[in-house]
Amino acid sequence: MADTAMSLLDLEKPLVRPALSVEITDRMRRMIMEGELKPGEKVPEKALTEHFGVSRTPIREAVKILAHEGLVELVQNRGAIVAPQTADELRELFPVIAALEGAAGELAAGHASDAAIAALGERCVAMRAAYESGDRPTYFDINQQIHAGILKAAGNPTIMRHHAALASRVFRARYQANLSGDRWHAATLEHEAIQAALEARDGKRLGELMREHLMHKLESLTRTLLPE
Repeated sequence: MADTAMSLLDLEKPLVRPALSVEITDRMRRMIMEGELKPGEKVPEKALTEHFGVSRTPIREAVKILAHEGLVELVQNRGAIVAPQTADELRELFPVIAALEGAAGELAAGHASDAAIAALGERCVAMRAAYESGDRPTYFDINQQIHAGILKAAGNPTIMRHHAALASRVFRARYQANLSGDRWHAATLEHEAIQAALEARDGKRLGELMREHLMHKLESLTRTLLPE
């Protein structure tokens, strides 16, 4: 009986706090991605404890994780702030990422298996459903899966390696580029055109569409989130 009680205690100990920390981290990440916590602002620990109904411990654990992801900065004498985004940095990064994804698209059109193309088509259909239901987080997850699938289908480790080194630096920006309704709709149509070019195995067209898609994101960010 004692052994049973001990085993139950052992099972409970690692689950309670980590599960709470994961949930709080996910919710704070969402708040940053959606712009509820704005770049350059201090992370309001006290207000968040009241908002979530938790102690400061899971909030601080979440801050550490988000700092590791680059979404939060730990500043001496100021505490944690939401990492700022600068127009100059994004203008520097997006053309490079667009070039890499464009090259991946050109290669994927010729190298992707029929099964991989069909799987990406299913993801594109699911993306349209997420858009029509207004489910932005699911849409973004599927968006990431599609881009990753095209990169993988290209079969070029060098492109993937360089892309991975840069992608995390624009992760939040790629999400926020679709915060306006018009841009979100346009992005959905662009993805459907990308899938059509992939299914036609039109490498030149696919590469062009991938590059344009990324640069449209930059234009949207520059116009709405990063004004001059």
